[in-house]
Amino acid sequence: MEILKIAVTGNVGAGKTTFIRTISEIEVVDTERRITDEKIASWKENTTVALDFGRLTLNSEQIVHMYGTPGQARFDFMWDIILNKVHAYILLVAVHRPQDFRGARRILTYINQRVQIPMIIGLTHTDCEGAWQKDDVILALGLTNQNIDLPVVDVNAENPNSVAQCLLTLLEQWQPKPTT
Repeated sequence: MEILKIAVTGNVGAGKTTFIRTISEIEVVDTERRITDEKIASWKENTTVALDFGRLTLNSEQIVHMYGTPGQARFDFMWDIILNKVHAYILLVAVHRPQDFRGARRILTYINQRVQIPMIIGLTHTDCEGAWQKDDVILALGLTNQNIDLPVVDVNAENPNSVAQCLLTLLEQWQPKPTT
């Protein structure tokens, strides 16, 4: 049995927990707690403080384990714990909150300085008022000067088909290492 471990990361409110809950075949293990940051509490009640865990069986030979990271930088020690165990990751970016782009860029840099694993960027909240266009978000994340073909996909974290398509895009980036 092959187990693909992926991290789902991003800022607070990007849709990480929802993404995992939408596609997981098991009840998601989560560590959500009431928000203590008054600014964030005005639009969100709870936040992940350690991790979320979900599972999806692809076929009789492959299972995906999904680990959602906390979105707040004060919990970045959990990012290291999770990232040292995963094969690939998805960075979710809420495109209707441009004030969060700098934080998403920091997360991207933080991860890429620690691990070199396949990744994609999932753009969430594309249907919300004030949502930025894909090309503008790519610029804001500082990805225009890279010589890699990084997949950037729209994803509705509440829609199982959209989440599944995002996972399939990530799986296309991942090539398992031959076992000896």
